[in-house]
Amino acid sequence: MPNGSIYVPQDDKFKWGSPSVMYELRWRETRSERRRRRNVMAGAGFVLITALAFYRSFPLPFLIGLLGGGAVWGADAFISWRMFEATAVWRGKRSGAVRTGRLLRRGLGKHGYRVLDGRAVPGKASIDHLVIGPGGVWIVDNEAWPPDTYIAAYGGNLFFGERSGGTVAKGLVDAAAAMGELLSRESGIPVEITPLLVVHGGHVTAPAVSAQGLTLFLPRRAARWILGDEHADLHEDEVEILSRTAARILRRMS
Repeated sequence: MPNGSIYVPQDDKFKWGSPSVMYELRWRETRSERRRRRNVMAGAGFVLITALAFYRSFPLPFLIGLLGGGAVWGADAFISWRMFEATAVWRGKRSGAVRTGRLLRRGLGKHGYRVLDGRAVPGKASIDHLVIGPGGVWIVDNEAWPPDTYIAAYGGNLFFGERSGGTVAKGLVDAAAAMGELLSRESGIPVEITPLLVVHGGHVTAPAVSAQGLTLFLPRRAARWILGDEHADLHEDEVEILSRTAARILRRMS
């Protein structure tokens, strides 16, 4: 807690830690607790599955129970690992932009889409990805949030937990407008750019959350969303012109 409590002494190792560091330390400290719980679940699974095998007169009931208990143990271990890995971007262990860029290329490349990473309008906005394809043009940015953050729209407004997401939405909407204006002017092809935000971590309360001109979703939905969000009809040569123009006029971010 930022200011702690006068009644509860603080643990020194958490005093100056960021939320992500505290989360990782807590996760590692509870490893033995998770292992004990997993062993109990596996034991219960073994007993129940063995009893069911005896009841059904299956051959080798103890082997079936052992395999079932092992499956319970493995499933719980996998779920636990996935939960921890879901926070990797927020904890700074992985790059959200790298992951999203890989997913965009894998899902969109075969459909004639181009993905340019780390681009910026000189002196103005910067974004992680610019996607240009037959269905239109999008900017895609990445943000990471703590695992207990609920991301939702209420009354047409965007919220990250209890915090308003208006500033985040406005920044990306303005970036899309600035890039669209510059790209249209320099290429001679009028385009309207749609802003998207890929969320790493947190709880997105719907497959996609849209509010204040911005749409948010998890990384694995990015390519699929773009394919279903066509708002233009660009020919192959127009996609090529726009891609070349963007590569020339938009400064590449390191």
